[in-house]
Amino acid sequence: MDGLVEFFQYLGKNWADLLALTFEHIVMVVIGMGIALVIGILLGIISSKNERLASIILAVANLIQVFPSLALLTVLMLFFGLGSSTVVIALVLYSLLPIIRNTYVGLKEVDASTTQAGVGLGMNTWQVLFKVQLPLSIPFLLAGVRIAMVISIGVAALAPFIGGGGLGTTIYSGINLRDPMQIYSGALVAAALAILADYLLGKAQNKFDKSKA
Repeated sequence: MDGLVEFFQYLGKNWADLLALTFEHIVMVVIGMGIALVIGILLGIISSKNERLASIILAVANLIQVFPSLALLTVLMLFFGLGSSTVVIALVLYSLLPIIRNTYVGLKEVDASTTQAGVGLGMNTWQVLFKVQLPLSIPFLLAGVRIAMVISIGVAALAPFIGGGGLGTTIYSGINLRDPMQIYSGALVAAALAILADYLLGKAQNKFDKSKA
């Protein structure tokens, strides 16, 4: 009980710093996710059109995904140096697999008769893709984005190890100073961000599922 009181006292004294670090954390994740969405959707579309390329693209993305996050950050640091920009590159790489895979699956799940109906209405290949296939695959895409977002929020917590910022700063500082309150505050806020992002994206996914039905 005393520990809980001490924790809330710490939050009360340091809420401004935590808020700034939370904002920095969110900015890194949003930038990384934005870039990953553009690249991932494009690669997902390419994969859906060519099965041979799909196997290569998904294999490479899967290889990146299983690479230990701290090891990947260290390798990227050697090429891109210290700082938040290197963290963003790592977030892009870690977000690609679920986005590519779910875009690919979503496009493959579109009924062939629906596609043919679009062609019958005089649509060209690009019009069918953007007006029929992609809108129908949005629920699958959002499921991939949910996974990628949660992964990104977790990986971004490692940013201080290569000179980045975000909530990992207070966790890393707490470890060095052996201050459990700093560790708990950073970890709990990061966990809350992941839960909130998953919840909101889940609601959006359910909404699109219902509209599709």
